[in-house]
Amino acid sequence: MDPQKEALHRIIATLASKNEELHSFIDTLSHSLRGVQENSSKVILDLDEEFDSLYSVLDEMKASMTNTIKLEQARKMQELQNQHSQSISALESSEELLEFANNALDIKDPEGFTKAAKQIKDRVTMAPAFRLTMKPKATDCMTHLMVDFSQERQMIQSLKFLPVPSAPEVDFSDCLVADNSVTVAWRMPEDSKIEYYILEYRKTNHDGLPRVKDERCWEVVDNIKATEYSLTDLKFDSKYMNFRVRACNKAAAGDYSNPITLETRAFNFSLDSTSSHQNLKVEDGCVEWDSAGGKGQESKIKGKENKGSGHVTILKNTSRSGTPSPKRTSVSSRPPSVRGSRDRFTGESYTVLGDTCIDNGQHYWEVKAQKDCKSYSLGVAFRNLGKFDQLGKTNTSWCIHVNNWLQATFAAKHNNKAKTLDMPVPDRIGVYCDFDGGQLLFYNADTKQLLHTFKTKFTQPILPAFMVWCGGLTLFTGLQVPSAVKCFQKTENGLSGSANSLNSVVH
Repeated sequence: MDPQKEALHRIIATLASKNEELHSFIDTLSHSLRGVQENSSKVILDLDEEFDSLYSVLDEMKASMTNTIKLEQARKMQELQNQHSQSISALESSEELLEFANNALDIKDPEGFTKAAKQIKDRVTMAPAFRLTMKPKATDCMTHLMVDFSQERQMIQSLKFLPVPSAPEVDFSDCLVADNSVTVAWRMPEDSKIEYYILEYRKTNHDGLPRVKDERCWEVVDNIKATEYSLTDLKFDSKYMNFRVRACNKAAAGDYSNPITLETRAFNFSLDSTSSHQNLKVEDGCVEWDSAGGKGQESKIKGKENKGSGHVTILKNTSRSGTPSPKRTSVSSRPPSVRGSRDRFTGESYTVLGDTCIDNGQHYWEVKAQKDCKSYSLGVAFRNLGKFDQLGKTNTSWCIHVNNWLQATFAAKHNNKAKTLDMPVPDRIGVYCDFDGGQLLFYNADTKQLLHTFKTKFTQPILPAFMVWCGGLTLFTGLQVPSAVKCFQKTENGLSGSANSLNSVVH
């Protein structure tokens, strides 16, 4: 290609990438603008509710204290009113007695005077005026019910917004992605009293900053006490994962940290139901023996085949990935020269292939057989494996085979040669393929014990391949190459030959 055209293509690619980045940033700004409006309205409503609650408390307190004053007023008035009434009654009685006594002085009859004097004396002794206390039972003072809210007023005047923690800072260098686990570490920029942290994450196929219009929602891990957290047993079915953290104190949650994006590439594929034998039922990562012949499945597959032409999707590899992404190819789009005229395996080849080619890199997946499965194989094969060919019986397929029918066997097979494996059959088997290094290894998925090694030179793209008879297999993909396998490979690289290997070169 002309150098100027190449340079122009690079400029176009750069501009397209920048435009996409700007679109994403504009979406982020628009989302933030809407968020500011919505969140401002929300906090104003919250403020109104808090002040209304404060007004309500003050009104209740005012009503209660006013009632206390009124009750005290009523008590004192009742006491004084009673004393007032009693005093008036006593005064009237005393004035009457005084008048009677004055009139008695004018009595001339000694006997009458004596009798009147005695009556006056008796009445004076019993007179209410001499039995009443001359001290009021209540005072008019009400100062004990006065208030001074100067401190409370100062407290109210000092009201301010809640102290919010600063945004944490994620330590990118301390974050780790390994063994389908992700560890995220962060720190606080200042000494803050933090109660707990909230970690949010989501899967994405876009590198760089998170996109507002991403197809997945944030998932939340709450109440984290430490400054790091590990997500384990993840299925890496996306190229990347976004992470962000916020700190919370007793009052409120702070801003999110600047989000980070970590690469989570792994080998993902499904079973290609259009390649499966009629006696196999393929569904949701499982393949099962179907003695009915898969008639229902056949009609379903034919319906798919009658749809428009297929397509080829290439997952672009970058230098950041330790596991380059393979090509995913739909069977309907394969050239006739690759698969010939047939669409599925037949005869005694109870086989189904994966739907994703491997043409570079290191990849790993696992398989678990049903307990009652009588016979099964798992491995890889070239795309042009014949429809009657059985796994391990040609020079274009490599597998380990388990037979639990009649005589139990556990063997590695290639090119119609078998090597007996003198060890128990694991419940779950891991398959590691190093296409560029020409190695296919099988492991006990639980203990990572090496079961067998094929050393060859893959001259064509290969596909995961499976055979099952009277039973079923479950496929586990989206797995990174385990650290134990990587360590073993580093140790074994450079060493030739192995008692556990069948070496071959296929063209």
